[in-house]
Formats: sequence, C-alpha cells, structure tokens
Amino acid sequence: MASQKCALITGITGQDGSYLAEFLLDKGYDVHGVVRRSSVGNLSRIKHLEDRISLHQADLLDQTSLNRLVDSVKPIEVYNLAAQSFVPVSWDEPEYTAQATGVGVLRTLEAIRATGIAAKFYQASSSEMFGKVVETPQTESTPFYPRSPYGVAKVYGHWITINYRESYDMFAVSGILFNHESPRRGLEFVTRKISYAVARIKHGLQDKLYLGNLDAKRDWGFAGDYVKAMWLMLQQDTPDDYVIATGETKTVREFVEISFDHVGLDYRDYVEIDPKFFRPAEVQLLCGDPSKAVDKLGWKPEVSYSQLAEMMVESDLKIVSSA
Repeated sequence: MASQKCALITGITGQDGSYLAEFLLDKGYDVHGVVRRSSVGNLSRIKHLEDRISLHQADLLDQTSLNRLVDSVKPIEVYNLAAQSFVPVSWDEPEYTAQATGVGVLRTLEAIRATGIAAKFYQASSSEMFGKVVETPQTESTPFYPRSPYGVAKVYGHWITINYRESYDMFAVSGILFNHESPRRGLEFVTRKISYAVARIKHGLQDKLYLGNLDAKRDWGFAGDYVKAMWLMLQQDTPDDYVIATGETKTVREFVEISFDHVGLDYRDYVEIDPKFFRPAEVQLLCGDPSKAVDKLGWKPEVSYSQLAEMMVESDLKIVSSA
C-alpha cells in the first residue's frame, strides 16, 4: 500500500533527481525512482539514499513499462527529470535525444492518463528552448528558438505537457529551468569540467584545461535550490509554467576565474581554447526572469554564483585528494 504522499521520479540517478529525492524524503514522501537497466550500475548520486527509496526498472522509450509502473506505484506526484540531457551529445545522437527527451514526456503523460491515476505531473523544461533568444531576459511568454536537437526535443516536451493539461484537465506543469549546477554535476558539463580540472591542477595531476567559448553567457544557479521550485509548482491550486533562474548572467570565463582564484591560481596560466568544444550552433546568452516564481511560489535562489563555484571546487578537491 502506497503512503499518502507518494512521488515517482524519472531520472532519479541524475543530479536533479538525487537532490529532489533528498528534498522529498525530508518532506515525508514515499519516494520511488525509475532506472533503466543500463543505468542500474550508476547509482553513485543516490547511494546514500538507497535504503530509503524504492527503485523500479522502466524506460521512457517503452510505453508498456511506464504504464505498469504508474499503475503499480500509484503516485500522487510524478517528476519527469529523465532525458538525454547533454547538449553536445544531442548532435551526435539526435534521434535518440528526440525519443528520450521529447517523446518520452508524451509516454509519461500518457501513462498517467491511461491508467487513470490522479497524479500531478512536473516536466523538466529547459532554458535551451530559448536558444537564439528573441528578448532578454527570458520569461514564460518569450518565444522559443532552440539551437540544438536537445533544445528542439525539450520544446516538444514542453508543449505536449501544455496540450495534456488543456486537453485532459491534468495537473501538468513545466519548470523552465536555467542552468543549475552542483558537485553532483556530470564531468561532461562545463562547470564540473572546470571545478574538477582546478582540483587536479592544484594537486599537480593535470597541466592544462581545454575549453570552448569562454564568453558564452548563462544564468547559473544551484541545483539544490531549484528542486524546491519543482515541488512548489505541484503544491499550487492551479497548474502553470514557471521560469526558474537567478536573473543574473555570468560568463564561462567568470566561473573559471572564481574557481582558479579559490585555490590561489591564475586561470590564464592553465586554460587554453580548443575549437572542438564550440557548438555547431552556439547559444550566446541566456538570462531568465524568475519574477513569476518569486511572486507566486515564494521561491528564490539561496546559493550565489561564487558560492556555487567554490562549493564545486571544494568538493572536487576532496574527491581528487582521496583518489
């Protein structure tokens, strides 16, 4: 028998999934997570939670598995965080990205609708949907102009969520989250690539850090702050979509500088530009306006940009020194 507050998280093994699982457990939820057979071995981010959560095998590419899971767990809240979420890979695997990141949203919504479970649904939308931005800052009404297969797939997921909300009267929302990082970020993402390299350079294990566009501007926050916004969206009386961001824009160069400064090094002595890290279609500027979330959800970011960079470097210093 499921508890009164039962939540199902797809992508629970990822950065956001692990922070959300912690947050919901603290709120007294019975937390269930979805893992693909190929990802069962990658539980490092939730290792400390394994005895407090229930894991189930299912796949966003398989409708039957999702239907069975939703019918079995009977959650009151479903958080769809699973996706092929690394933008550069979406150029190498565009069809898989479309299926997992786009159509996977449809399958999850359909599992809720088809089983008749009265679950509230959260979709992890992305600032990458804005891409080649038509206005700054970006709000909930800013037109989308995605610049990658990942961004295009996220637009589909966003709009199918709105369609199910309006067509089937489902409580379905999208959080348009701008870049959010943490010590649990994958090493392939630029912020974690930077913090990990800084730690290795400080310990004498690496000489150079190769990066792409240092002048790309992003709105960066802390993942631990952003998962609270996901939960708040599902506690409202009516479903709606929200931009979750800090409202401040920083360059990759600034993150590099703060990270190297934190260990007493000058980044100019270690960082080199490698053209292979430039995107085929670059997104130069993303800056979100979180006013609606601040006003209606009572949400605000708590960890600053510099605190985030220093937190990540400190974590990687410990990882490198204990290796």
